[in-house]
Amino acid sequence: MIILVVDALSILFLVVVLLWIIVPAIYGLPPIPTRPERIRKALKLANLQPNEVLYDLGAGDGRVLLIARREFGARAVGIEAGPIQCAWIWLRVAASGFGDQIQVRWANFYKAGLREADVVFIYATSKEVMKLAPHLEQQLKQGARVVSISADFPEWEPSALDEHALIFLYEMPPTRGSITSYMLKKAK
Repeated sequence: MIILVVDALSILFLVVVLLWIIVPAIYGLPPIPTRPERIRKALKLANLQPNEVLYDLGAGDGRVLLIARREFGARAVGIEAGPIQCAWIWLRVAASGFGDQIQVRWANFYKAGLREADVVFIYATSKEVMKLAPHLEQQLKQGARVVSISADFPEWEPSALDEHALIFLYEMPPTRGSITSYMLKKAK
């Protein structure tokens, strides 16, 4: 009997681990979470204000949502494709006491409505941000900010950049250009 219980728990654990890794990988998201210090730098660069709405595309374990609420006073919405990640975030949000200020949506962020976002946080690959750019241009209101960790939008000129932490900030509607045009302007 004990062997059956151990085997069942082992299989359950394996399924959970596989879902945690495979579902986000299908969407092209990095399997490594962003460090809290880098999240704080990104949200400061985006000038996230109390009561603004932050969307985290590919919310992972929910750390961006919790930092945005706890330290910046923002309302936060996580869009996550992984069911295990969503369940984990819901548990963390419930335990934090911020259940009324943080939402988690089990969805594909390429199709998600983002119109109420003031700030969008993205940690994805260069390939994925290229696919995401048209959706952001269509969905985001004027003045909304997009903060991207590690990957720049190749056809957009950043409005700010943290070169050391490799964090890119864009304001909607995006200025046509690139990181090169941004660097040339800064060199003048």
